[in-house]
Amino acid sequence: MLRTIAWTAINMIIQVIVAFFIAVLLNSEGLRLKNLYKTLLMFPWAMPAYVSILLWRMGIYNTEFGLLNQWLKQLGLGPVNWLSNSSVAFFACIIVNLWMAFPFMIMTIDGALQSIDKSYYESATLDGAGYFTKIRKITVPSLWPIIAPAVIMTTFTTFKQFDIIFLMTQQQGANTGANVHTVITYAYEKAFITNNYGYSSAISILIFVIIIVAFPIVSRRTMKEEGIG
Repeated sequence: MLRTIAWTAINMIIQVIVAFFIAVLLNSEGLRLKNLYKTLLMFPWAMPAYVSILLWRMGIYNTEFGLLNQWLKQLGLGPVNWLSNSSVAFFACIIVNLWMAFPFMIMTIDGALQSIDKSYYESATLDGAGYFTKIRKITVPSLWPIIAPAVIMTTFTTFKQFDIIFLMTQQQGANTGANVHTVITYAYEKAFITNNYGYSSAISILIFVIIIVAFPIVSRRTMKEEGIG
């Protein structure tokens, strides 16, 4: 459970912050080929998840032929088994999840940025506000009511993420030995690997209860911050 909470928190914090800054850069005045950049950013999201995960596992993290180890070899360093050590594999899975999740969050924030009335920035400029002051006082408060539902939805999707961790470290025939279980993959293992269906069912019910209880609490607090509830 602690690993699942850490997985969700780290992914969401990095995802929102980095996506925000990328979206702000994409909306910079005078930026050429911005539509091309936005199109390229959509590829990780449009690609089937299974293909993306195997591409990372076999093409980038592979110990012998992976891109990362090829770079290390050119630098005179030894190869790293990215998916055998639990801590390293955990962050390797986070990178894959961010790669797949960034496009959705970037496009959401990008659309929200375009909905902000430009007159706010013009008035702030006349009042002598700097770039970062406008970001803090205008952009962020204006964005939150729009992107909050996307953040909530992505948070719960990340909490119950299964395919990345399973395919990267737990898939039969490619088990790396790393212990990167979250509650979802742990429940799967108990049901379909060790055949402990009763225990797996109990875990699944607890996950269901956690989500049912957490969703209205998070939603209520979000609406309160937006001034809606």
